[in-house]
Amino acid sequence: MTQTEAFALFEYKDGKLYWRVRPSRGVYAGDEVGSICSTGHRRLMYKRKLYSVHRIVWLMHYGYMPSEIDHKDTNKLNNKIENLRIANGKNQQNVGFRVDNSSGAKNVYWHRPTNRWSVIVTANKVRHNLGYFNDIELADLVATESRDKYHGAFANHG
Repeated sequence: MTQTEAFALFEYKDGKLYWRVRPSRGVYAGDEVGSICSTGHRRLMYKRKLYSVHRIVWLMHYGYMPSEIDHKDTNKLNNKIENLRIANGKNQQNVGFRVDNSSGAKNVYWHRPTNRWSVIVTANKVRHNLGYFNDIELADLVATESRDKYHGAFANHG
């Protein structure tokens, strides 16, 4: 899809795309584009190709689609242009708590063999084991500082 096609097909208003044309039966000009898929993104089909709405929003504003686009606030439905940024391999760094987190602190795990808290931060596909701590607050502080160091602007503290 080109930027010209995108402007002909869609209207961007406050982070949402609306059809300018009637693309198919049951879908009318003025309807919001796409539907929410299993990944939580809003997607649409155009010329037998699947597109994420946030990628089209980027295309409309900048004229190209980078390989990875990140939602700064981690809300996959917030496609406002000011909430989008190029990720370039850093998209997995801007994530919240894991579902199986039991410590209450991001990147802090109970290490049973030593009976202490372990801090592990992954950056650029490299796991950094930052040590073992008796105090969970200290472990959480080390994890927070490490995310700032390794993830920079993409650091998400939960």
